[in-house]
Amino acid sequence: MPKSLERDLGLYATITISIGAMIGSGIFVLPGLAAKKTGPSVIFAYLLAGLIVLPAALSKSEMATAMPEAGGTYLYIDRAMGPLLGTIAGIGAWFSLVFKSAFALVGLGAYVLVLVSVPSSYLVLLSLGLGVLLVVVNVVGVKQSGRLQAFVVSLVFLSLAAFVLSGMTNVVNANFRPFTTHGNGGILAATGFVFVSYAGVTKIASVAEEVEDPGRNIPIAMIGSVLLMMAVYTLTVFVVVGVSPPAELMSNDMLTPMALAARQFAGRWGELAVAAVAVLALTSMANAGLLSSSRFPFAMSRDQLAPERLKEVHPRFKTPMISVLLTGGLLLGLIAFFPVRDLAKLASAFKILIFTFINVALIAFRESSLEDYSPEFTSPAYPWVQLFGIVGGVVLLTQMGWVAIGGAIGIVLMGVVWYVAYARTKTDRQGAALDAVRRSADAESLSQVEDAFVDGDGTVLVAMDEETTQRRERTLLAAAASVAAQRQGEVHAVRFEAVPEQLTLSSATAMSESDREFEQETRDLAADLPVPVQAHEIVSHDLRRAVVNYAEDIDADLLLGEWEPERYHAELLGSDVDWFMENAPCDTVFLRDRGMDDVTDVTVITRRGPYRPLKVTLADAIAVQYDAQVRFLTAIAEEAPEERETAARDYHHSLEALCEAPTTSEVVRARDVIEGLLSAAQDTDVAIVGTVAHSRVHEFAFGDPATDLSDRLQATVLLAHPRELKSRSFVRALVERLAF
Repeated sequence: MPKSLERDLGLYATITISIGAMIGSGIFVLPGLAAKKTGPSVIFAYLLAGLIVLPAALSKSEMATAMPEAGGTYLYIDRAMGPLLGTIAGIGAWFSLVFKSAFALVGLGAYVLVLVSVPSSYLVLLSLGLGVLLVVVNVVGVKQSGRLQAFVVSLVFLSLAAFVLSGMTNVVNANFRPFTTHGNGGILAATGFVFVSYAGVTKIASVAEEVEDPGRNIPIAMIGSVLLMMAVYTLTVFVVVGVSPPAELMSNDMLTPMALAARQFAGRWGELAVAAVAVLALTSMANAGLLSSSRFPFAMSRDQLAPERLKEVHPRFKTPMISVLLTGGLLLGLIAFFPVRDLAKLASAFKILIFTFINVALIAFRESSLEDYSPEFTSPAYPWVQLFGIVGGVVLLTQMGWVAIGGAIGIVLMGVVWYVAYARTKTDRQGAALDAVRRSADAESLSQVEDAFVDGDGTVLVAMDEETTQRRERTLLAAAASVAAQRQGEVHAVRFEAVPEQLTLSSATAMSESDREFEQETRDLAADLPVPVQAHEIVSHDLRRAVVNYAEDIDADLLLGEWEPERYHAELLGSDVDWFMENAPCDTVFLRDRGMDDVTDVTVITRRGPYRPLKVTLADAIAVQYDAQVRFLTAIAEEAPEERETAARDYHHSLEALCEAPTTSEVVRARDVIEGLLSAAQDTDVAIVGTVAHSRVHEFAFGDPATDLSDRLQATVLLAHPRELKSRSFVRALVERLAF
């Protein structure tokens, strides 16, 4: 039986852990650099940063009480949104803590220079030396005791209280004018810059399994520590700004603003006292940051998202030495080669990104309705609080400049590349968010299909030209009549004729022998069809515009035409089919005619996501008309988890219950999804495939799976494009693409 941990951390100890992780560079180093961006309004920036952190603290509190044994930002995001987002979050959290630790070490070195007489040119070397010392400490496993942590936090708090009380009486009102030096943009930029000051609030989750009464103590500790630190930061920065000469505080190299402020009202001894406290606090913070950040590669390795060597534990020191050395190497490289302001800016940018993911993760857990997700504490005002945190984080990122934006984008791209190149084949986990999106999309699809069977209009427009042969017209009318019969409608069989620009349309309206033959042939074909068929001829200078106008005039529910393959693109009546998909006022279906005289099997094919209602109703209509069966065919990746296949089969069974025709279904696993679909559908009589509009450049560069399937299948293929795709947002399409 495995050993269990005693829950011996009370509320005070839990709050101490959170506050201890927040007191450091955010108050001892950042105020001067942030003030340069916005002036005295940096006070407001600290408050605003705390407000934007609160949603993530609430979200993390809920997830920590639901999974008090799990711990860790990376783990929550991974379990909520799957290994891809988990990889991005793990790398982002790792970089964030390393950047934060590097910045803390540079600040630590600056305060050491206040205490000892060493030239400022040695700052980088001093910081590197301190970094090497901490790497060695973490490799050999020297621990920082809880009592020492409590002592450091208590000492820093008492020092800050004395600093604020003494400094309040020395505040110079003139130092607050002008309050804002760079407008609202400057305040937002400073807010993003100091955001990392609150990064330690979520550290409680890493010890959640040791907290007694976690449902009560974890939320109180997280929210309470944020609110407390908002007050501490605001009061302390108010004094720093109020007593310091603005020119010195806002200089480019001001890394010791607390010492500067203390010197103004407490002299040299006050400056030395603040510097000593800062050295103690920053040392503790940098060590804790290195310790925590080195655990991210370790945890990712354990989840098979990073090489196995990173989870190896040294036999003597009992520490993940490779992970610590990798993290330490990055830390030292950042100190040596990165400007100090960029270290702080990137640390905040990565932390904003991770806190945004935390809010998304909570939404994922809530919407997934997982049976084993039962938090003792639930975030109030869900989901508005989380949406505020997400929007606030995105806004801050956009205001922090291209270094921060580029860093955040770089982390995302790095995570995607690493996952695709290394981790994708090593894990088959699925996140709760993906499950929620899939279930939501499936449920929405079933509702839409059900509505389509009940509410569908039956007017079908068949668009032809003078090149359409009688045999091809027969196939088009048969397919159109099947749909119209299901919906108690009618078919308009229209031949569109192009008139050169040099001729007036009125000169081409006289009926020709060809026109009379077309109408007679259509009447003959209509005699065997179950719905009324109206035959017309339309002359126009612009055929594609004429088709759309006629469809609008008759309020058509469906436009059906022949898919005419060209060398690089398919056409209808001499125009790209994509134009009709984008501009037709109704559903569009394009038919690749290979005969429909004897139909026993109609296969509905999908390679990603749920079926659109048009495909299902089209298949059912044709199957009913020909006394055939409908087969739902879905292909999934060979390595997809069993749950994905089960969900697909359940979805198929729900669709089958809506169809009038007899049905069957099949889910195939294949390394190449297109090849798997082709193999499974090779013997079908009619195949129905979804298609979307693409530019010629897109098809030339990336190809088109729908075209590939229709080219290689021997059956008659109907390529269906539902009108609802026109109103689907880019975000919705992207989310579904990731989910499926």
